[in-house]
Amino acid sequence: MTDRKTEPAPTRDAMRGLRVSYQGEPGANSHLACNEFFPSCTAIPCATFEDALAAVKTGDARYAMIPIENSVAGRVADIHHLLPGAGLHIIGEHFLRVRHQLLGVPGATLSTVKKALSHTQALGQCRNTLRQLNIQPVPEADTAGSARIVSEANDPSLAAIASSLAAEIYGLKILKADIEDEQHNTTRFLVLASSPDHAKPDDGPIVTTFIFRVRNVPAALYKAMGGFATNGVNMTKLESYQLNGRFVATMFYADVEGHPDDPAVARALEELGFFSTEVHILGAYKASPYRQQANKAGSAD
Repeated sequence: MTDRKTEPAPTRDAMRGLRVSYQGEPGANSHLACNEFFPSCTAIPCATFEDALAAVKTGDARYAMIPIENSVAGRVADIHHLLPGAGLHIIGEHFLRVRHQLLGVPGATLSTVKKALSHTQALGQCRNTLRQLNIQPVPEADTAGSARIVSEANDPSLAAIASSLAAEIYGLKILKADIEDEQHNTTRFLVLASSPDHAKPDDGPIVTTFIFRVRNVPAALYKAMGGFATNGVNMTKLESYQLNGRFVATMFYADVEGHPDDPAVARALEELGFFSTEVHILGAYKASPYRQQANKAGSAD
């Protein structure tokens, strides 16, 4: 990973003019993630994930903030398919503690609300609470957009599951706070840029993300993974997805602890290449401090 073109991370002062794209409307959880990771940035709302990624490619935004998985609802649909073809590079990660608010128009109460609008992921993260309140979940494109719809409808029978920021933006009131079913409800975001900005091996704990496609021979995946085990490299994530709708063409998405230039990781990736038709590193970036905090919390349990 030498002789690479890198893009230096902005200073805090430079963040004031920094444009960061995200999927959703103003007030979405992705909007909150942009504000937390890049204080004082200009967050650019986009209708779709494709639009958010394209904004970086065209230069309309310098970075994209994209959710990839949630501790309750699992991985975010379509992201694994979009990242490889986006032509972007992962330069960081951010974990957002997601707090869902049940929002209604002025005059609405828990007894008047019959339906709750929100993104499918948010509805899934509040499934038990909605059942207890006898409120029907209604899927919409995103959380903040649901807040806007409820505000415009001005119907006390409708509520939205969204952030407190969305409540402020769309003039809604919080009917019930923090309705997520699990207190650990956390979404992991990836920060993407048009140019690589790989962390250095000595920058602290590093995460390397890559995709690969194993050869279509027996035990290829087992053998491909063997190098990580024998070299003591911890793989924290491994997911498969079908390529171009063909069940015989499986791609894998993986995260490992360590830098590609670390001897152990380099040997493991070399062995992976022997049993794969394709290996592509999406990024090597500093691990979020949340990882260590979560590990400590898990050990305490």
